[in-house]
This record gives sequence, structure tokens and C-alpha cells, in this order.
Amino acid sequence: MSTQVVTRTDLAGLEFVGRGKVRDIWRVPGDRDHLVIVTTDRISAFDVVLPNGITDKGRVLSTLSAFWFRHLGDVVPNHLVTADVDAMPAPVKAHAAILRGRTHFVRRCEPFPVECVVRGYLAGSGLKDYKATGKVCGIALPPGLRESDRLPEPIFTPSTKAETGHDENIDFEAMTRTVGPDAATKLRDLTLALYRKATEHAESKGVILCDTKFEFGLSSGRITLIDEALTPDSSRYWDRKVYVPGKSQPSFDKQPVRDWLEASGWDKKPPAPKLPNEVVAQTTARYREIHHRLTGEVLS
Repeated sequence: MSTQVVTRTDLAGLEFVGRGKVRDIWRVPGDRDHLVIVTTDRISAFDVVLPNGITDKGRVLSTLSAFWFRHLGDVVPNHLVTADVDAMPAPVKAHAAILRGRTHFVRRCEPFPVECVVRGYLAGSGLKDYKATGKVCGIALPPGLRESDRLPEPIFTPSTKAETGHDENIDFEAMTRTVGPDAATKLRDLTLALYRKATEHAESKGVILCDTKFEFGLSSGRITLIDEALTPDSSRYWDRKVYVPGKSQPSFDKQPVRDWLEASGWDKKPPAPKLPNEVVAQTTARYREIHHRLTGEVLS
């Protein structure tokens, strides 16, 4: 088991493109058709990146996304060329010791400026909307639903894609104005199809996929699944064995981090406090468990 924590990459021989909350993006000099996406062990909470990373987080997100890209490839094409560092161009292989298991070599796509969110259960911001209006993103739901109840059918609830801060829920009409009616309809239908297939697999492993978000782009005019897919950072996973509707459910995600920060007295403004080792270990265990439950594999 690897214990090296990678919170930032500095890759000589590659061109730096950008850095998000979790991913560093590079490209091979002279290649404008592909990107090198490195999933680090950085973790953020309350929109602030924390000073220390979570062991194995980047490898879990990267290998789990690759698993889902393969599993869902018959629904929609994706941007992944290879997740095998040894099959990547020489300037990438030169950093194999750092990049192995956490790197995707992908086709460069033109992203749609929306997040494609699908919900199968009532939780999170959807629950807040429902309590206030009886609707989620303009979609009316039956009265009397409880927190964590399964919805009569999955619903498509898009959001804006914020560069900083929180994404904001929008209705389908607002999405249509942003990307056009044809693309909006295709993205909605693909999102729901992906969720249904992913839900079947997750449920066969005793896991509930409460909700998730996808990102899409255009590659040679074709709608393509990009970024990450069905990771614990982009999805809310619950354990079927302990699921009890009517209350909040424990999730396979960074909840130990949020709980510790809430109890720490931190004002949720940068800089964030350093996480204790036991919180890091608890969070690593959650990420590794959902990876194992869904893929049947143990990180090598």
C-alpha cells in the first residue's frame, strides 16, 4: 500500500494548464489535443482547500473514475485515452513514480458550462428546496416525503458550474437557455441513463447511489463524458445495510473531515486548520472502502 501523499505536482518537461481544488492539469508540449489530469490527495471543505491531504484519495478517485468510464462506455463515449502511465507519452512516464495510479491521459474537449446532477433520493440541497417549495429545481414531488426517501423516479436537477464558491441549482428551462434545447435534452437523457446503469451496479454491491453529478463536453462534435465519474467526491453513496429513511445517512465520503472542522471552532475562512492524523485515517478508510465495494479490487 502506498503511503505517499501528493498534494501538488511540479512536472518538469510538461506544460502547466491549471489547478483546481483536487486536480492538476498538464499537457505534453506541442500536443493541443490531449491533457494530463493528475488527481492529487488534496481535500477541500466549505470551499477551502485544507493544508494536508488524504492518503490514497487521489488514487481512489482516479481508479474509480476509470472503472466507471469502462462500465458506462456503451451509454456515452468518454474522454479517457488511458489510465496506464506506462502507455502515456515519454514526458509523462518520466514522472511515473508520482503519477502512477492517479493520472488520466484524456482527449481535450470543449466543456458544457453546466453540471448535470441526478437525484434518486431526497437529500442535500434537494431536501432544502423540497421543504421550502415542494419542488426540486422546479420539479414537483409528492407531498409528505421524508429526508433520504427514495424518489418515485430519478430526477434531473442541473446546476451552474461555479469557478469559485458553490454551484447553484437551476431548472431545465434555465439550462436550455444556456446550452440550447437540443443539447439540454441530450444531456438530461444521458445523465438519467448513466445513473440508472450505475445504480444497478451499485445496488448489486449493497451500495445506494443517492445522487451524483456528471460533466460533459464536445469532442469532434460528439457529446463526451469528461472530468470524473461517480467518485465519492461527486456522488453521495450510502450503505444499504444501515439505510433508514427519515433521517440523514452516513456517506462514504469526507464526512469525518466536515465533522471535525465543525467541532474545531474554525470560522470556515482560509487558512483552514491542519487535520489530525486520526481524521485523515478515518477518511482514507471511507474512500478505500467504497472503492473496494464498487470495484471488488484492493488498491495495489
